[in-house]
Amino acid sequence: MPDVVVRPARAADIRTIREIVRPLAESRVLVSKDAVTYYEALQEFRVAELDGLVVGCGALHVMWEDLAEIRTLAVRPEAKGSGVGGRLLDALVEDARALGLSRLFCLTFEVDFFARHGFEVIEGRAVDPEVYAELVRSYDEGVAEFLDLERVKPNTLGNTRMLRTL
Repeated sequence: MPDVVVRPARAADIRTIREIVRPLAESRVLVSKDAVTYYEALQEFRVAELDGLVVGCGALHVMWEDLAEIRTLAVRPEAKGSGVGGRLLDALVEDARALGLSRLFCLTFEVDFFARHGFEVIEGRAVDPEVYAELVRSYDEGVAEFLDLERVKPNTLGNTRMLRTL
């Protein structure tokens, strides 16, 4: 496997992260976000470097006391198949464990990739009614997607909701 280095993202990485995400957002594989959204979430992101170049990114967004979402996991086309995505996901899983979280959610078209990493397809509510009542107050679209709210249905277009217990 090539020498992949995964590290916390820095402000200077945001332009590159957006370049990596742009084609995936244009093809509606990932949700398009404004630049300010990336800067506001900087602490959630990790990047992967291959030979000193940033070739992938991913974020861990805490949703509740035991739950986080894997977001914006993306790899440049030329780096696919080199283990970059798996290394990023492993780092985000370790971040989740370090935060004391026990479940990870993702909304993805890459079902096989996430299944290989312990995620399972879910249907219906994945939280208790009391937690659902709290989460439904969130303005975050990712939380709305996790809750499977009707208002986000146009954004999900065939995505699969998956969950992993740590």
